[in-house]
Amino acid sequence: MPETSPSPPVPSPPVPRRAIVGWILFDPACQPYFTLITTFIFAPYFASAVAETPAQGQALWGFATGAAGLVIALCSPVLGAVADAAGRRKPWIFAFGLMMMAGAALLWFAEPGNTARIPLVLVAFAVGTIGVEFATVFNNAIMPALVPRERLGRLSGAGWAAGYFGGLVALALMLAFFATQPDTGLTLLGRPPAFGLDASAREGDRFSGPLTALWYAVLVIPMFLFVPDAPRAMPMGEAIRTGLGEIRRLIPRLKERPVLARFLLANMVYTDALVALFAFGGIYAAGTFGWGSIEIGIFGILLTLTGTAGALAGGWLDDALGPRTVIFGALLVLLFACVGLLSLDRGAILFGLVPTPSGSGLFGSVPEKVYLGVGLLIGAVAGPLQAASRTLLVRLAPAENMAECFGLFALSGKITSFAAPTCVALVTAATGSQKAGVAVLVAFFALGAVLVAGRTQAHDADATET
Repeated sequence: MPETSPSPPVPSPPVPRRAIVGWILFDPACQPYFTLITTFIFAPYFASAVAETPAQGQALWGFATGAAGLVIALCSPVLGAVADAAGRRKPWIFAFGLMMMAGAALLWFAEPGNTARIPLVLVAFAVGTIGVEFATVFNNAIMPALVPRERLGRLSGAGWAAGYFGGLVALALMLAFFATQPDTGLTLLGRPPAFGLDASAREGDRFSGPLTALWYAVLVIPMFLFVPDAPRAMPMGEAIRTGLGEIRRLIPRLKERPVLARFLLANMVYTDALVALFAFGGIYAAGTFGWGSIEIGIFGILLTLTGTAGALAGGWLDDALGPRTVIFGALLVLLFACVGLLSLDRGAILFGLVPTPSGSGLFGSVPEKVYLGVGLLIGAVAGPLQAASRTLLVRLAPAENMAECFGLFALSGKITSFAAPTCVALVTAATGSQKAGVAVLVAFFALGAVLVAGRTQAHDADATET
């Protein structure tokens, strides 16, 4: 018999629309942490202006990311199991949201060249990362109680699309009013940073942390006001004991669910590669084409636009074709997109076979335009990949262990989060070539696609869901 899992209970009576909207708004509430801090604004600022050298800054940032990932990997399944036993999710979201806000706000103290502040900044970043990831685990676990099974794909896709849009708006605000070019001290609009922030002290870039905290505090309010939470099932002490017992029993039960186990392994591989691709995409463009913060910021805005559209389209494809098909298709696109990026040089395309004239202005050369186009394609499939992964987990996980399995889902996406960035760094250091380092990601996406494409018990994962 193919592997099946109990269907989550259909809400009765249906939850009000404001509860759906409140749940969806959680994604855009969190997204600026990843868009502004992890990818496009604060991380490049830290590496280039706070640390002694960009190489040192990248290494330190990587160590902090790895430390946070280790805590997330160790604790996510346990916390999910405890939440399943205790019943309620929103108190956990509240506590971990406070952690994220505190960590983000403390990034304000990352003064340029002040190396004495580096330990504080790295700890704050790690704490914020742990907070936002754990809060997301418990928000995801609420999803099955909000809509019928056949609408989970659209709900998940709508959340990802809203998240991309929230990140887009936050990034546009940063570029227009706060983040500055180091040589001019002016924003993208050609003005000094807003609120009288000191450009020479890079206060506009540092404001990305407090802005992220404030943004979350405002947008998360509807979730707490309108989204229903499960009733309390047992006292916390008893829930902890029960939860720990459940997590000890869950891992062996994965042997009885080979489709779920294989999916978690695949998610571990391709999520690691996707995170590394976004982390190194801007660095690779800066090294290959000499892009600065304005080019990378505009690139981020355009990538977010295609990500929003892709997440919405992916939700409908998810419901129509099944999440496994969407995941596999997205991985194939990412695999070929990586090859396309590697084929570009400053003055040539197709691995040097076609020389191109130099260009002027924003994205002026042919290779830059191709890089931009391939990057937008990556953005378009990244949203559907992540949204369909969340949906497939909901379809495969036992309903009575939903938060617990989302903890394993977070674990599978974080337990090797150091692997792809470390491999990229090692190969780059050994060869002295950015291109050779990024080429490692081709292998990660290929392995993820192979794992997702695998069949068990004569039926693939989607076949068991209908």
